[in-house]
Amino acid sequence: MENSNLLVGLDIGTTSVKAVVADSGKVIGAVTTPNSGMRHGQIVDIDQTAAAISRALKGVAEKTNAKIYSVVAGIPVGMLQLETATGFANVGEEGQEVNNEDVKRTIRSAIHAAAKDDREAIAFLPSRFLIDGKTEVDDPRKMIARSLGVTGILLTAPTGSLHNIKKAIERAGYHNNFFVPTPLAISSVALNESEKTFGSVIIDLGGGVSTATVIKEGQIKYANIDLEGGSDITNDISAVLSISKRDAEQIKLDYGFADPQFASKNDKFAINSVGSNGQQMIDEVYLSEIINARLEQILTRLGKGLAKHNALKQPGGIVITGGTSLLQGIDSLTANGLNVKARIYQPDQIGMRNPIYTAAYGIVNYSYKMSEVDYLVNSVIYGFGENVVEEPVSQPKTSKNSKRTVSTSESEAKEAYNRNKMSARDDSSVDEENNNQEKSNGLKSFFKKFFD
Repeated sequence: MENSNLLVGLDIGTTSVKAVVADSGKVIGAVTTPNSGMRHGQIVDIDQTAAAISRALKGVAEKTNAKIYSVVAGIPVGMLQLETATGFANVGEEGQEVNNEDVKRTIRSAIHAAAKDDREAIAFLPSRFLIDGKTEVDDPRKMIARSLGVTGILLTAPTGSLHNIKKAIERAGYHNNFFVPTPLAISSVALNESEKTFGSVIIDLGGGVSTATVIKEGQIKYANIDLEGGSDITNDISAVLSISKRDAEQIKLDYGFADPQFASKNDKFAINSVGSNGQQMIDEVYLSEIINARLEQILTRLGKGLAKHNALKQPGGIVITGGTSLLQGIDSLTANGLNVKARIYQPDQIGMRNPIYTAAYGIVNYSYKMSEVDYLVNSVIYGFGENVVEEPVSQPKTSKNSKRTVSTSESEAKEAYNRNKMSARDDSSVDEENNNQEKSNGLKSFFKKFFD
């Protein structure tokens, strides 16, 4: 049976690619597969990344009995830059009813005004529309106006990095419908409305990169990126115990604790170290001390950035997710180390109860909750209805049974969104703590305080 309400969320991570398929917002399948084509959140081998994407999407297609032609991919916070954007458009000298095209022309004006060289728009979050320069509204359509204005936040990403992601998806045989900012996707599932409104910190402990993002009033207010993650912990275990990285990853998952106080010296496991005769017995405490040393470094660096911007006092505290949050005791380690309340988030759907799927799950959830105005924004940025994809470059193998279909046409994509609205606010920023490069002097003055 074909179903145009299917949507595939794709989270392309440093160590793995995650794909989640949802039917009308309900998750029906999830798959993760290793990725060796990236380092620290950046694609270094398009072919290897494409192969990982292909494996993930073919796997989830088989699992859900769906034909997958297109996806919605996440863009990590480390690539994002936020700008205030304002645009205007004439509607009619005598005043006439605002239609979709008027809204799109106004949005296009705002995006064009805030655009920068070597960066591409991935999302625009309107905070308000202005009728005839005086009346503020959320959705101006069907209202009478002579002119229409809009103010919001434009999110952009580096052209080169976006090209690599698009090319990897294309080479895997699929089409990317549009991009979703990963921090907002995560916040859509990991935070409740109060936490999003009054302020919370999301710490995403990924395989190659760890990030701390402040979400307040539903928007990104500050972000801190650390170029270390779960793979660095695995490398530490491998080096200290003289075992393969594959074995190191497995014992990390099987016996590791983020906080050594949860481990026991009486609980031991065998390893085969290079250069040793026979097996050696290692206790959980020793392993957890190796893990803890790297984790404390990561959390300390993230914490310094948050403290510098007075971001550790958010009412919602810290919500931890990502694959490394599977290590027992990570919440207490974070809470004690940063002196703030902390909890772990992981999806609770059957077959997806693992924090590694949080971003991909968030992508489909965020996409289904986009409003019709949000859809119009994406039609401006990505040309919905202008470049409809009829066939993929190549298709995953399908059985003779009928399958659900993930479509890319304008009318069908529109059915995937409900009318809930994601509000936008200004005074937002992204800060990359590990990049000691000076930021452009052309940024708005209220953004400057957030940049190093």
